[in-house]
Amino acid sequence: MEAYQENSKGTIKNVFKGIGISMIFTIICLFIFAILLTYTTISESTITPVIIIVTGVSILVGSSIGNSKIKKNGILNGALVGGGYILILYLLSSLLNVRFSLNIQSVIMIAIGVIFGILGGIIGVNRK
Repeated sequence: MEAYQENSKGTIKNVFKGIGISMIFTIICLFIFAILLTYTTISESTITPVIIIVTGVSILVGSSIGNSKIKKNGILNGALVGGGYILILYLLSSLLNVRFSLNIQSVIMIAIGVIFGILGGIIGVNRK
């Protein structure tokens, strides 16, 4: 029972580590994109696709790094990283934006978050 509790604490720590890394990576990438958007002729129509791509890559990186120290359950832990990231993102969005609502783009983001989290978890577990 004690080994299970220790493993559970490690899993929670890895999930939060993955979410934190994903958030930091997202902030850095979107900051760079904002600078490019401001000082170049990049069209504003690229904002939505770039946000989707940055979110997916960030979750992939965070999930991979967060799950690199575990030996199993990469799929579950990765899905938790992706789902947790999206949940935090949507909670913050609903607090900051009164007109926030779930739409088809939200469903796409949730799917991307979970799928890329799973992929990152698999990569993290199998990386040596």
